[in-house]
Amino acid sequence: MSSLSVPVSYRSSLSVYETQIAIGIIKRIFEDKLGQDLNLSRVSAPLFVEPNTGLNDNLSGVERPVEFEIKETGTNAQVVQSLAKWKRMALYNYDFPVGTGLYADMNAIRRDDRMDNLHSIYVDQWDWEKTIDLSSRNMDFLKETVVAIVNAICDTADLIKLQFPVLQTSLSRSVKFITSQELEDIYPNFTSNERENAVCKDFGTVFIMQIGDVLKSGSKHDDRAPDYDDWSLNGDIMFWSEPLGCAMELSSMGIRVDEKSLDYQLTKAHCDHRRELIYHQKLLAGELPLSIGGGIGQSRLCMLLLDKAHVGEVQVSVWDKKTLDGCKAAGIELL
Repeated sequence: MSSLSVPVSYRSSLSVYETQIAIGIIKRIFEDKLGQDLNLSRVSAPLFVEPNTGLNDNLSGVERPVEFEIKETGTNAQVVQSLAKWKRMALYNYDFPVGTGLYADMNAIRRDDRMDNLHSIYVDQWDWEKTIDLSSRNMDFLKETVVAIVNAICDTADLIKLQFPVLQTSLSRSVKFITSQELEDIYPNFTSNERENAVCKDFGTVFIMQIGDVLKSGSKHDDRAPDYDDWSLNGDIMFWSEPLGCAMELSSMGIRVDEKSLDYQLTKAHCDHRRELIYHQKLLAGELPLSIGGGIGQSRLCMLLLDKAHVGEVQVSVWDKKTLDGCKAAGIELL
C-alpha cells in the first residue's frame, strides 16, 4: 500500500525546468568525483541477465524479478534488481588490478517495492565495485571509503548551491559511525526506522554498520542478501532530510563476502541451494577477486541536494491514484 507524507507549507525551491537542469549537473559532477576519488572507470552494464547465472540481486529474497521470454533463444531473462553480483564478476572478467574498480549506471525495476516519498518501482543508481587485497578487508578501510563517498556528495552539494543559491541543503561531512547493535542498545524500544531517524536527526550524516545478521533481540535491523556483502563489514550511508524530517538512505555498501563469510551466510539465511549457481561456485572456490562495492541512489541524491520532498519530483515512474491525487493537491509536481 502506498503512502504519502506532505511537509507543512512545502514548495519546491526550483521550478520543473530548473530541476531538470540541476539533475543533469548533479549527475555529471558526482559521477566524475566518485570515479576520481575511488579510482573507478565507467563500464557498460546489463539491463537484464539470465536467471541460471545467479547474477541477479535477490535483495531480501522475497522480491519478484521482472522476467520475460526471449523469442530468438527460447530462454528467459530477468531485469536486474541491482548489479551487486554482476559487478564482481565483471572485475574478474575484465581483469581489474587491485586498487582499481568500475562504476555503471544501473536502471532496475523492483515491482514489489512500496511507493512512498522515498521509494519507487523504478530504481536508478550508480553501482560501483573495486578490487581490494586481503589487507583491506577490515573496518578501517570500509570507513575510509565511506568518508570518501560522503566528501564527494558534499562537494557536489557545494557546487550545485553555487549555481542555484536558493537551495538550502546543509550536509555534514563528519560521519557518525555506529553498528546496528549499538543502535538497538541505545533505542531498544524503537523500530529500525525510528532508530535511523533518531541517530540521523542528532548527527546529520551516519553510517550504520553490520546489517543483515540477527541482533541480540532476535530481530534484524534490516534484511540483506547473504551472497554479496559481508554482514560484519557493511552498512548504509544515511543523511537527514530536512524537508521530510527523516533519515534518507543514500547508499548500501560494504566489503564483499569471501569464501568463509559466504559459506556462513548462505547457511544462516537458509540459501544453501544457491551453492549450485555459477557465481556462487566461483566465489566458494576463491576464483573471484576480493572487493568492496555498493550502490548510490541517483534520484535520492538529487532529492537530497535539491530540497525535494518526493522522489517523483526527480524521476519519471508510475504512481497509484492516491499518490497522484495527493501530490497534485499538495503542489508537489511529479515528473
